[in-house]
Amino acid sequence: MQAELQQELSRRLFAHLDAGTTDVWPDVVRQQVSAYTCPERAGRERRELFQRRPLFVGLSGLVPNPGDWITSDETGIPVLIVRGRDGRLRAFANVCRHRGAKLADGRGCGAASFACPYHGWTYDLEGRLIGLPDERNFPGVERKDHRLAAVPVAEKHGMIFVQATPGESFDVDDLLEGMSAEFTPYRLGGWTPYSHQRFEFAMNWKIAVDTFLEPYHFPFLHKNTVGPIFIGNLCLYDGFGPHLREVLPRHGLRDMRDKPPEDWDLVDNSALVYVFFPNTAFIVQKDHMEVWRCFPRSGGGPGESVVMFDFYVPEPVRNEKARIHWDKNVDLAVRTVIEEDFPTGETIQAGFAAGVNEHVTIGRNEPAVAHFETTVNRYAAA
Repeated sequence: MQAELQQELSRRLFAHLDAGTTDVWPDVVRQQVSAYTCPERAGRERRELFQRRPLFVGLSGLVPNPGDWITSDETGIPVLIVRGRDGRLRAFANVCRHRGAKLADGRGCGAASFACPYHGWTYDLEGRLIGLPDERNFPGVERKDHRLAAVPVAEKHGMIFVQATPGESFDVDDLLEGMSAEFTPYRLGGWTPYSHQRFEFAMNWKIAVDTFLEPYHFPFLHKNTVGPIFIGNLCLYDGFGPHLREVLPRHGLRDMRDKPPEDWDLVDNSALVYVFFPNTAFIVQKDHMEVWRCFPRSGGGPGESVVMFDFYVPEPVRNEKARIHWDKNVDLAVRTVIEEDFPTGETIQAGFAAGVNEHVTIGRNEPAVAHFETTVNRYAAA
């Protein structure tokens, strides 16, 4: 993080510590329960937020070399992302132009081409049809007219974004509306994927995102996991268009203020939560990065979601000591979020289904939640 920004944010936190306050939203927000239960609303969100706008996929380390590829199906539209021989990323609908079968699944490296497992139609890394078995029985079928359908993808600051449907190209800096400059000091292009996990839950995808957006619940829900590590009910919030940054301070912040400003290390004494709208919590911890991507479950109702958890480390793991260290960090994240936050989210969804409450009450001390929920409302309405 840039030194000037780090000192500015640290001073804001010190002021809150002295006053016993936190960043706040202008007013209490009352969000209608129907935002989490209405099938028509859920359909609008899927179309407008997940299929028609760029979404964060991961860090460049997922596909570092030519021929490396990864697939994404969570929006309901299958996408294939591949790094070409020229080093550029390209993205395509993961759909064969013959009979529509999926070309690839998961993640791989060193591919020279992609052959459909159904009938062997083969495409190069730029999406061109280069192999058509028994071509004589396809009169009038021109290879040049049967390229894979391209979709927009962009890579910058070591981050990858892709849009599931065809559209205009985009720039990451423009997309992030002033927030992207903060990522340059992190040198994200050099980070290594360590683990990837997929989970399904009986709750709306927005409830999954909400759980990362306030420390108000830390002393209660997380008293045996991260509660003792972080200062409860204290956060900084800043919005960047639909995106946001939230700073969650650790107790070590109290000791940091005794050092000269040039020695302040906010990353070491907090968790920095960046939300890439609409569905990604990108969390910068003292020695690793966590990425939580939340989706409505494809083919499911408004109360069903899929969460993808990716854990990144600063360099490849080369010994058992490092592996044990990272496994402990992954385990703490899973115990906190998967075993405490999200099961509570499922009880929230069940409460909505019971019809007891007409609205959710979001306090002024939950500014990131208020920002996120009111932004989703605005985009879904549009």
